[in-house]
Amino acid sequence: GSSPASGLWLKLCALPLPVWAHQLLVVPLMHRSRALARHVVAGGLVADPVSGTNDTITVTDNRTGKSYTLPITDNTIKANDLKQVKSPDGAPLKTYDPGYMNTTCCISKISFIDGDKGILRYRGYPIEQLAEKSSFVEVAYLLVYGELPTAPQLAEWNRNIMRHSMIHNDMYKLHEAFRYDAHPMGMLVSALAAKGTLHPEANPALAGQDCYKDLALRNKQIVRILGGGPTIAAIAYRHRIGRPNVPSNADLGYVENFLYMLDVLHEGPTEYKPHPTLVKALDVLFILHAEHELNCSTSAMRHLASSNVDVYTATAAAAGALYGPRHGGANEAVLRMLERIGSVERIPQFVQDVKDRKEKLMGFGHRVYKNYDPRARLVRKIADDVFAICGRQPLIEVAMELEKVALNDEYFVKRKLYPNVDFYSGLIYKAMGFPEDMFTILFAVPRLAGWLAHWSEWIDDPDNRIYRPFQIYKGEGIRDYEDMSVRKQKVDETATAMKYSNRSARRAASLGKQ
Repeated sequence: GSSPASGLWLKLCALPLPVWAHQLLVVPLMHRSRALARHVVAGGLVADPVSGTNDTITVTDNRTGKSYTLPITDNTIKANDLKQVKSPDGAPLKTYDPGYMNTTCCISKISFIDGDKGILRYRGYPIEQLAEKSSFVEVAYLLVYGELPTAPQLAEWNRNIMRHSMIHNDMYKLHEAFRYDAHPMGMLVSALAAKGTLHPEANPALAGQDCYKDLALRNKQIVRILGGGPTIAAIAYRHRIGRPNVPSNADLGYVENFLYMLDVLHEGPTEYKPHPTLVKALDVLFILHAEHELNCSTSAMRHLASSNVDVYTATAAAAGALYGPRHGGANEAVLRMLERIGSVERIPQFVQDVKDRKEKLMGFGHRVYKNYDPRARLVRKIADDVFAICGRQPLIEVAMELEKVALNDEYFVKRKLYPNVDFYSGLIYKAMGFPEDMFTILFAVPRLAGWLAHWSEWIDDPDNRIYRPFQIYKGEGIRDYEDMSVRKQKVDETATAMKYSNRSARRAASLGKQ
C-alpha cells in the first residue's frame, strides 16, 4: 500500500536502469517475516510505521535472494555500502545518476537551501538579513571562516583583501595579448589560471602536497584571489571597451573600488567616486551571488581541489563552468527574451508559445527552488533604487507584467515556475550600463568567496578523496587491429565534417584541393 499506515514507497532511481536493477527491493530493517510479506513491488523504499526504525534499510536482491542491511546517516546511504550487493556473477551494485540529480558528495557547513520553502542561509544566517544589514566583505569572511567577524577582525580582513587588489604587472601584460573583442569571461578564466604561475610556493605540485595545511599560506591565497579578482575583471572590461588600465584604489571599499576601476577616466582617485546608491546596490547583488551550495561551478571547484591542484587553477575551472550558458549566462538569456517580447501587448502570445514549446521562459524555475527564489525578491527591490539613478529600463514593464501573468497562470504555477535571481538582475546591470558580456563577470567576482569557502572546507574534510566516478561501458567488445589494406570505411564523412572559412577555401582553390 501507499498510505502512511502501510509504508511510504519511493522510487530508488528515476533514471533508466538495467532490468536487473529494477528487481531490487529496499526496505527498512524490520522483522523478517513482516518484510517478506511486504515484498510486493520491486524498486521501492519502505519506511516501517510499526517499529519506527529509520536509521537502516534492508535491501533484498531478487536476483540472488540475499538481503543486506545498510545504515542511513543524514537521510543518505553511502554508495560504497552498495558494493556488498552483488550480481550473480559477483559484480558490485552501483548507482547511475547523470547530472547528480540525487547524489550527495560531501558534508558542508557553508550554506543551506530549502528549495520547497524558498529558504537560503549562509552559515545559518538568512540571506534577507545579510542583504539588509551586512556587506559583501563581511559576508565573504562569514563564508570562509564560519562566523561573523568582530570590528577589528573585519578591518584587518578588509585591509588584507584591498592590499591584494594591487596585482602583478604581468597580469596587465597578459591582457594586452587578447584580441580587442575577447569575451571578458574568457579573459578572466585565463588570467586566474595564469595568476597561479606567479606563486609557485602555493602550488602543491611544486611546494609539496601538504602545503595548504599551512593555514597562513592558505589564507594568503584566499585574500590574493578575493582582492585580485575585481582588478582582473576591471582590466578585462577596460580592454574590451578600449580604455587604458588604471591601478586599484585600496582606500576605497571593495565594491566601490571595483566600480572605480571600471569607470574612472581623467579625474583620478581624488576627484572620482562611484555613486553610493549604485555601490550599495551592487554590494547587495554581490552578497546574493556569493554562494549557492553545490552548483555546477562550485562542484567544479571541489572536483579540481580533490586532485590537489593549486587553488588558482581550481578557481579558473570554476569560472569556466560559470561561463557556460546553462549556469552563469542565464541573466543574459532573460534580457534577450524580454527584448524578443518587446512590449506588454505581445506577452499573451509569448506565454502561449511557451506552452506550445515554441519559446523558453527564461528567469523562471530553478533546479533547487520549487518556490519563489528568495534572492529574486531582494533583487526586485534593488531595481527601483538603480532605476532612480540611471533611468528606468523600458523592458521593466514587460518583465513585471510577464511575472504577474506567470505567477497567476495555472500552467506555470502547477510546474512551480517562480522567478529566480536572474530574472531582474540582467535589467539592473543593463540600467547601470554594463554590456551584456559583463553580466557573467558580475556573477563570478562575488562567487569567488563561495568557491574559496568550499575549497578550504574540502581541504580539511576527512573524507577528501580524488573524484573518480565510474561509467557504464556499452562500447565494442575486444577487436583485433586491422591492417589498412583490408580496412573498410565505417565512419561516415559527415561525422568528420568541419567548417572552413572563405580564406581557407581560397587557399584550397589555389592549391587545387577544392
